[in-house]
Amino acid sequence: MLPDDNAEIDAAVRAVLRDVLGLSEERVGAFRSETPLFGALPELDSMAVAGMLTELEERLGILIEDDEVDGEMLETFGALVRFAAAKANQ
Repeated sequence: MLPDDNAEIDAAVRAVLRDVLGLSEERVGAFRSETPLFGALPELDSMAVAGMLTELEERLGILIEDDEVDGEMLETFGALVRFAAAKANQ
């Protein structure tokens, strides 16, 4: 799957956060671009990051290299969506 629509990528990122972190549909649905993630969500610890990135790779058909993972891409919901979109559109 190679989504080229940001709405599809947004929905996939929301689904991964919901499924991997066990967050409610309502909570994830309320996320905005500026919603903080890493450091703000207790569910998103370093172990959860690995599972979340693996799930993003599978659902979006992308490959995330270890050196691409940093605090900036996980800082906000919008940053994570932008990262995933850039990877999916490569």
